[in-house]
Amino acid sequence: MDTCDVCGNHEGRMFTVTMASQTGTFDSFECAIHMMAPACEHCGCRILGHPVESEPGIYCCLHCAKEAGNPHRAAKPQHSTVAVPAPGAAGGQG
Repeated sequence: MDTCDVCGNHEGRMFTVTMASQTGTFDSFECAIHMMAPACEHCGCRILGHPVESEPGIYCCLHCAKEAGNPHRAAKPQHSTVAVPAPGAAGGQG
């Protein structure tokens, strides 16, 4: 029986997530996010949406990028690592 890589739970519906060369087994999206979502270089929160990127780092919002003193730009949607877009989303099925 699989065990969640974050919390150690082994009950419920387990699933795996692969991103680049990293794979994890989880019992909830909360655990998957905790382990696999990037952290903001300024405030440390997990980035669930489109990040703000600059040469030195990745940020959760423009405010954090500015506070860190870095030039920034919005991430381009084509760089998204989402495996299956939501129905009705650009390029999605629906």
